Amino acid sequence: MKLMIQCTALTAAMAFSGLAVATEVEHFEGKASDTLSEAVANFSEYNNKLEAALEGDLTPEAMNEVHQLTYTLEEAIAKMNQELDNLAETLEEVHLASESADTETVSKQGSAYLEKSRQLVE
Repeated sequence: MKLMIQCTALTAAMAFSGLAVATEVEHFEGKASDTLSEAVANFSEYNNKLEAALEGDLTPEAMNEVHQLTYTLEEAIAKMNQELDNLAETLEEVHLASESADTETVSKQGSAYLEKSRQLVE
């Protein structure tokens, strides 16, 4: 009986260790998005790549490709979120300065806002 329990425990341990190996995920480094313009370019390029991958069969190879693409997309989105937070703060400075007729701040921060925001749209 003791031998049967040991064999069962050993078999279960081997089965679960195999499952753990099968579900391990490899991690990748995404393409850097150091500036807003890089983030927007990477976002556009890698969205197109993701779209192409999703149009085909989602084979294990395709799933690996999707997995790799998401790293760059995540980096691009994080940079865009950071830059959009900064952009919102700059616009708020323009807004508040316009309420108090602070022409210097409106001019300076308005120009900074437009320069950054135009990197998002053409």
